[in-house]
Amino acid sequence: MKELRETHFSSIAEVASAFERQGYICDERIATCVYLAHNLEKPVLVEGPAGVGKTELAKTCATLLDVPLVRLQCYEGLDESKALYEWKYAKQLLYTQLLKDKLGELLDGAQGLRASMDKIHAHEDLFYSEHFLEPRPLYRALHEPGGCVLLIDEIDKSDQEFEAFLLEVLSDFQVSIPELGTIAARVKPMVFLTSNNSRELGDALKRRCLHLHIPYPDAALERRILATRVPELDARLRRQIAAFVEQLRVLDLKKVPSISETIDWARTLLLLHATELEPAMVKNTLNTLLKFETDIEAAGEQLRGFVDKARQAAGG
Repeated sequence: MKELRETHFSSIAEVASAFERQGYICDERIATCVYLAHNLEKPVLVEGPAGVGKTELAKTCATLLDVPLVRLQCYEGLDESKALYEWKYAKQLLYTQLLKDKLGELLDGAQGLRASMDKIHAHEDLFYSEHFLEPRPLYRALHEPGGCVLLIDEIDKSDQEFEAFLLEVLSDFQVSIPELGTIAARVKPMVFLTSNNSRELGDALKRRCLHLHIPYPDAALERRILATRVPELDARLRRQIAAFVEQLRVLDLKKVPSISETIDWARTLLLLHATELEPAMVKNTLNTLLKFETDIEAAGEQLRGFVDKARQAAGG
């Protein structure tokens, strides 16, 4: 089995720098985890609230390693056939018909049942072979000739049975197919599993992975992210946005605004030619940050105070 070694991360600092060049701002903890995962060939279980950059982490890693990203989106009821492979039954039926038509030629000259069986066994059995197999994400990831980044997204939405099925992939980078035997990875993929913590994952899965939790960023980190993702934004407004969102996250909301919502709001304010936060404009664009009407109402009661504090925090 070959290793994914075309791109080398020689240090944690190099990982952080390379990610930043791709527009992904990560702290030392995230950079350390990526460095270890790449060099120790360990899967990474990335937990944290939605929208903090878990999926983007895997995408950026694939870009840096210059390999394909193979994504498996998990959901309730996901099973082996949807994740690994399915048989092309229509082609198998055509093959059966072809065998039936050619059976006479195949058995020509055979004397007796044993001789007939020997002639049949002398020919390759294609019925259960890769010719009739429809590859799904896990199978494709194991067969990528140059390796890949395998993203198993929202593993917490799958069932425990599917979680157990993954253990062989995560520990040995191989899967067992009854009709074909054990299929090992041509090149070990770099594996990321993401979870929004909708259910507790099993100990067996966690033991096979490095653990990484990505929380909501503090104001300083969020300013760096905004500077990278929305570079046209004025520095003063950027500070105000980060300070305002930080206050929102303290509230008891059904859906706390994530980094992705902050970026969308910054682009919205940029589109509206805003130079600083104003209560009226904030109120009219709050639905970009908050996704439930009850949350918008809760924030609206403290809107002016939050805007004033954000201005003060930004020095204006």
